[in-house]
Amino acid sequence: MKYLLGIDCGTSGTKTVLFDERGNTIASASAGYPLYQVQNGYAEQEPTDWKNAMLQTVSQVIAKSGIDSANIAGIGLSGQMHGLVMLDGDGNVLRRSIIWCDQRTAKQVEKMNSLAGDKIAQISANPALTGWTAAKILWVMDNEPHIFEKCRHILLPKDYLRYVLTGELAAEVSDASGMQLLDVKNRCWSGELCQILGIDKDLLAPVYESCEVTGRVTKQAAELTGLKEGTIVVGGAGDNAAAALGTGVCRQGRAFTTIGTSGVVFAHTDKPLIDPAGRIHTCCAAVPGSWHVMGVTQAAGLSLRWFRDNFCGAEKEAAAQLGIDEYELMNREAQSVPIGSERLLYLPYLMGERTPHLDANARGVFFGLSALHTKKHMLRAVMEGVAFSLRDCVDIFKSTGVDISDMAACGGGAASPLWRSMLADLYSCEVKTVSSSEGPALGAAILASVGAGIYPSVEQACDAAVRPDKVCAPDSERAAAYEKVYALYKKLYPSLRQHFAELAQL
Repeated sequence: MKYLLGIDCGTSGTKTVLFDERGNTIASASAGYPLYQVQNGYAEQEPTDWKNAMLQTVSQVIAKSGIDSANIAGIGLSGQMHGLVMLDGDGNVLRRSIIWCDQRTAKQVEKMNSLAGDKIAQISANPALTGWTAAKILWVMDNEPHIFEKCRHILLPKDYLRYVLTGELAAEVSDASGMQLLDVKNRCWSGELCQILGIDKDLLAPVYESCEVTGRVTKQAAELTGLKEGTIVVGGAGDNAAAALGTGVCRQGRAFTTIGTSGVVFAHTDKPLIDPAGRIHTCCAAVPGSWHVMGVTQAAGLSLRWFRDNFCGAEKEAAAQLGIDEYELMNREAQSVPIGSERLLYLPYLMGERTPHLDANARGVFFGLSALHTKKHMLRAVMEGVAFSLRDCVDIFKSTGVDISDMAACGGGAASPLWRSMLADLYSCEVKTVSSSEGPALGAAILASVGAGIYPSVEQACDAAVRPDKVCAPDSERAAAYEKVYALYKKLYPSLRQHFAELAQL
């Protein structure tokens, strides 16, 4: 039996998971690290923390599993996207990484638009964005020139971990798509964009497909982890692209919905499709020769957590006494309310919105509140509002030619049968969970299995390693009831858009 290692470098911590070649989990370990916010809008992490967390968890997993590390056929990497890692000529980290949620780069985005105009979206497949990597590179150039002049290599978070393991500088197409320096259609660095923005293309690592071998574990890394020297390391993927493979999204028509703090709808496509309005993101998929589109709801699970923390103290106490999760009680209460929450709607814009409105000024709204409404009506309205926002993403996909016939659900919200039912009715297709909860780490391991030659293609590896669990089918009567409410929901944001802007100026 051969084994695969998946390493997922997240924002709150790094998780390493050992799988067999059928995708079964053998052992796992996690290690956390801090996020530094030195002022409003800033978000940074220490790459050394990621390195130490990886070395620690790899060692722990090998020790827990009891297997001979010589039987680990390959290693795959997954990670938070868009983070800027800068190295000097000796491979030393020059500064903390400016990570995905950092918002300091508004002036640099203006600069990008001024310099490159429509070419940014035409080449990188997305409008200039504050959280993406190119704007962060320009920020360092503008604000820390003494650091930038020492920079010889620019990497993404997981690619820095690759460097630690293999000594090789490499990138891969799915993660590189989020830098806004990649020609997404042609899956290579764009010399034109780099030249326009004044970024030396030689700072960027060679770019590979996600399942290609990019290096081998060095003697030093082997001594620090217990891995066998020479073990292959493949390109890997950005977190959402890896999660897609971990839920079986590897062919046209397949998609997944994540309800975590934010909500993501992610769909596989055989063509690079660009939304002219910039409401959805297009990136290279981790499957060679394919792409993915992605819509984001800023406050999905966050909306429910906000409601829980502020209004559900009684549910917390009751759940503790019963020995169950408070969300289970909240789901029961919401289930007792009819579709539409008796004419109460919720707009889930607690943190502004990205898809479909791309409006930082948007804010949460309860619409239709009356004296007959109770806490449980508001609870159901929150869940429905999040589901409507995710349906917005799917509608945009369909308008750009992406057809969805198979939807997986993951993230904490996917544990709710009620939420899965809402999504199935609103999407008009089955919504399923998968047996493994290891998403990105499993996706990374799947890529490693292809690089190691265990499976001939990513699609066949997914077929072998990903198995469905719970399946929720749409109901035509419920779907018709939701459509009436959703039609009104869609009218609310356009009516409030100007008022949101006025509110932001108060």
